[in-house]
Amino acid sequence: MSSPVLLWFRDDLRLADNPALEAALASGQPVVGLYILDEESPDLRPLGGAARWWLHHALADLAAALERRGTRLLLRRGAATEVVGSLLGEMSFSAVLWNRRYEAAAITVDTAVKTMVRAAGLRADSFNASLLYEPWAVRSKAGDPMKVFSPFWRAALASGEPPSPVASAASRAPLAPAGHFDALASLPLVALGLLPATPDWAGGLRETWRPGEDGAQERLAAFLDDELKGYADGRDRPDMPSTSRLSPWLRFGNIGPRQIWHAAASAVEQGAASHRDLAKFHAELGWREFSYHLLHAFPDLARSNFQAKFDAFPWRDDPPALAAWQRGRTGYPLVDAGLRQLWHTGWMHNRVRMVVASFLIKHLLLDWRSGEEWFWDTLVDADPASNAASWQWVAGSGADAAPYYRIFNPILQGEKFDPQGDYVRRWVPELAGMPADVIHQPWSASPARLSAAGVRLGETYPRPIVDHDAARNRALAALELTKPSAS
Repeated sequence: MSSPVLLWFRDDLRLADNPALEAALASGQPVVGLYILDEESPDLRPLGGAARWWLHHALADLAAALERRGTRLLLRRGAATEVVGSLLGEMSFSAVLWNRRYEAAAITVDTAVKTMVRAAGLRADSFNASLLYEPWAVRSKAGDPMKVFSPFWRAALASGEPPSPVASAASRAPLAPAGHFDALASLPLVALGLLPATPDWAGGLRETWRPGEDGAQERLAAFLDDELKGYADGRDRPDMPSTSRLSPWLRFGNIGPRQIWHAAASAVEQGAASHRDLAKFHAELGWREFSYHLLHAFPDLARSNFQAKFDAFPWRDDPPALAAWQRGRTGYPLVDAGLRQLWHTGWMHNRVRMVVASFLIKHLLLDWRSGEEWFWDTLVDADPASNAASWQWVAGSGADAAPYYRIFNPILQGEKFDPQGDYVRRWVPELAGMPADVIHQPWSASPARLSAAGVRLGETYPRPIVDHDAARNRALAALELTKPSAS
């Protein structure tokens, strides 16, 4: 048997548009896949609960796809350098290939593995499967990382259209002669312990999602057919199916950004939507790119204020308020609807993400890191770059951040983007009988209207835990401490 190639999967759990897989096939050697659940290497952030659920099912899907093509997905756990080193001792491999990661701790691990493999006289190469543009490819004229989105995106687009997806390996079989890797031990998927058990809280996730490569293609096709048209205006409406909802598949690499970019462009060329819709959708992919470029340049993005002046901000310590926010019991219907959607489905509409984040930070004066951690644990698309960059954007502490005085009014946001209250009724059923003109501020309804809707404030639905105007004034006062004159 020829010495096989070890293909190390990470956040690229797909066969199509997978450059490392293509390079493995181009070698002419048999290919065996590997996934390592690495919770031991220093500083690697463990996945949250919802992301672990997605990972389990995405790995099952990938393993089945590889098996249909004659090879296996080995599952191991432990520090990556130790696992790969052990495998090199178990079988004579010719190369170890993978697609790149961009978090500092992951880069440290990958560099150590590459050094070890090459020291053994083997080929070790990495590729870009996750980004449209590499972080070092889009820089300011001075050669520095760019810190404002609009000029970043202009520079990225000016550098050329993102490459087309690499030729799909999905039609190539087999990847290896049957049975050649049976001697290599693999953990059963359940042994990774990725699924919730006691209690099993994932019922809503199972109802909502189909993790894996086929599910990604199915969702992309539905978006292009039904939702890309009108995206530029409709994407802010949580009461309508107007966004792609591709983020969890993209997070785990069940689909790549190049695939999405070019499929959307092709759909518009065929008349499926306007160029304005396409530009807005591409710009949303651009914000993901910008977030990864920031994370690559500023590794502490999820832990430290990007703008140091916010280190002096007087965050409050209020566990009951944090718990009310987490449970969707703030008394502000749009905020509560978003947080309940998150708990049930592991996902939240982007407009509502901004509103609930603003409420935590500015209405409650709770540290943005508390919200980032909650999203990290409950989102199926919890992304190390986008999650951190977006929370800091709302807080005003990040790169190209919203001004701190931009405080989302959850009442007006609801009235503008959920005008009939359908989104609130879906996720806050105790308000289902409320008329549209008061559903976003039920405390303003007359006793008769509340009674007719079956709502008893403080009993069936909470009263607001903070007054909007008072909270806004408190936040603006706190902002003074971040100004240079206060230091």
